[in-house]
Amino acid sequence: MYQGNYLAQHLAASSSQRSESIFAHLENGTDLSYAEFFNGAQQYANLLLSLGVTPSDRVAVQVDKCIEVLQLYIGTVLAGGVFLPLNTAYTASEISYFLEDAQPRVFICADASAQLLKPVADAAAVNVLETLNADGSGSFATLAQSQAVDFETVPRTQDDLAAILYTSGTTGRSKGAMLSHGNLWSNSSTLRDTWHFTPQDKLIHALPIFHTHGLFVAINVTLATGSALIFMQGFNVDNIIAAMPTASVLMGVPTFYVRLLNHAQIEADFVKNMRLFISGSAPLLVETHRSWTKATGHDILERYGMTETNMNTSNPYEAQRCPSTVGLPLPGVEVRVCDAQTQALLAPNSIGSIEVRGPNVFSGYWNMPQKTKEELRDNGFFITGDLGIIDDKGYISIVGRSKDLIITGGFNVYPKEIETLIDDLDGVLESAVIGLYDADFGEAVTAVIVKQSNSSISVDNINNALNRNLAKYKQPKKVFFVDELPRNAMGKVQKKSLRETFEDQ
Repeated sequence: MYQGNYLAQHLAASSSQRSESIFAHLENGTDLSYAEFFNGAQQYANLLLSLGVTPSDRVAVQVDKCIEVLQLYIGTVLAGGVFLPLNTAYTASEISYFLEDAQPRVFICADASAQLLKPVADAAAVNVLETLNADGSGSFATLAQSQAVDFETVPRTQDDLAAILYTSGTTGRSKGAMLSHGNLWSNSSTLRDTWHFTPQDKLIHALPIFHTHGLFVAINVTLATGSALIFMQGFNVDNIIAAMPTASVLMGVPTFYVRLLNHAQIEADFVKNMRLFISGSAPLLVETHRSWTKATGHDILERYGMTETNMNTSNPYEAQRCPSTVGLPLPGVEVRVCDAQTQALLAPNSIGSIEVRGPNVFSGYWNMPQKTKEELRDNGFFITGDLGIIDDKGYISIVGRSKDLIITGGFNVYPKEIETLIDDLDGVLESAVIGLYDADFGEAVTAVIVKQSNSSISVDNINNALNRNLAKYKQPKKVFFVDELPRNAMGKVQKKSLRETFEDQ
């Protein structure tokens, strides 16, 4: 099936003899078989070809989560195109940048935003604008209904582009990470084997699908296995609880587990059918990890990945899963910690710049050769921008982003060290440590803290506790209490937003 199209051929192989098996259980109560899924994808592929898509043309999509978007993803790959999913929260101004930069042949959005985005698409010289809605309606879906199900595969090699994912752009212009057929397949097959997926698995899917986690991890692993999805339009505690008795795997962000822990049914007997709980996209608090283990008997499996590389590391499936670490390098992936200036390898337990090399690593940034050269070394290692430690057993811990490193009075301060101490205090739910401008020290260490409900913990309590455990230069010069920390769609704390909020205080 799909011989000659590298990614599609591999993703379809596991289900090719099981076409009537269920691919997705939908929220409306219907099921979609693998045959129905791929038939829809082939109709979309034929439609894209009729709309003028040629090999390597980009297909940009800003559509609410629905099963049709997954068919459009596979249809784009089949047609030889490059899939470009866009966050549904992006404004017209942001969409303008992406369309002008990527120059897609086709742009697909929701009916509700088409009137607003049509001038944007026209200004970016996008050839075709069609619509697709969360209920599967829209002009694109209507046009696809008249297309043939039979499809003649467009050849693509492992080196050809399959997708472009734009980074969040928190430190400047968003960068389009170019991901090849080989990048996506190597990671999918590795994760399938590492996490012991079988065709009998049912994965609860409540993640967004414009992001690596929800799209290229969850969907590609399911397709690569020939297993099934319980497909949800978004995160809802009650819906996930209802799905657990018939599911076997949950992929989530830390927020999922924090909220699920508040549900009375989360205990060992209730989750006995589940074999694996995976967390990623943001750091998982040690407290959450331990609370989940105590409540369910399951250790959450935390892993580490990013837009440019898909997944790099994972805690083991069978061996010890260590809280506060992201585990060991995946098979075929090299991870090292270096001195950022000299590029020298650092000894175990030393904090340094994390670099990654492997078949999962992207080929560069779209239209940014200089940025690509800065972050992709000639030897194939990618400079992730993360700071981390590899311990004596090879387990990797992320201590922060290099851009979040605080330099105060000439000393380096790693926020994670302080956050860990604060988070362990009674009365603290979570914290974020940032650097704010200071005329004397350059940057002042600043703690932003969310209290637990009914907590009376004070600034003095925080300062007294840290005074016993931290050098003076690491101790926060200011402490702020907030109701919640700002997060992106995947639950990652947005420290840039915190710096902007508190910079005048």
